[in-house]
Amino acid sequence: MAEPVLFTKVTVYSLLACVAQFAVGFAFAQKWGNKCSAVDRWVLVWLFYDAIVHFTLEGPFVYMSLVGNVATSDNLLAELWKEYGKADERWLYSDPTIVSLELLTVVLDGSLALLLVYAIIKDKHYRHFVQITLCVCELYGGWMTFCPDWIIGSPNLNTSNWLYLWVYLVFFNGIWVLVPGLLLWQSWRDLRRMHQYPKKKNR
Repeated sequence: MAEPVLFTKVTVYSLLACVAQFAVGFAFAQKWGNKCSAVDRWVLVWLFYDAIVHFTLEGPFVYMSLVGNVATSDNLLAELWKEYGKADERWLYSDPTIVSLELLTVVLDGSLALLLVYAIIKDKHYRHFVQITLCVCELYGGWMTFCPDWIIGSPNLNTSNWLYLWVYLVFFNGIWVLVPGLLLWQSWRDLRRMHQYPKKKNR
């Protein structure tokens, strides 16, 4: 039996769409974050990209899953999710855990990302409170996306080739672990510095 073709037109379009979303996030960060530090401009790139993904990709996924499922949907975004569904079948058939997490992700995480963009650009006092909250939500979402399937032996995950394992599952989910982890470290460092500064000043 012949092996299925990995790279189809949908595969290429899906990967290009992700690159385009990142490019839009980068452009937004340069436009609105021109007065921010270099580090915070990169944080803004991530936050814009994060919000774009939540609203333009995961939002339609939630809608398709609530009115039917991705597998039976016939539109451009459904094709993208069908491509990802080759690596994780739960995204095709409205898995209740996945849909519940994505509903929370779109509404809460997407909104928090935009609020954090505003807090960074305007240098608001609540910046790190929002940043920590968003990062914890993202990390929790990642854990609850995969842990239930790991516990039962990962029957829905297809790790038979490098594209599905290392690109779809590891890379595209791993960045939502790595970046929030780095942002939590940034918040820890900045809050510690703010706590120490008044003490030194009062001596």
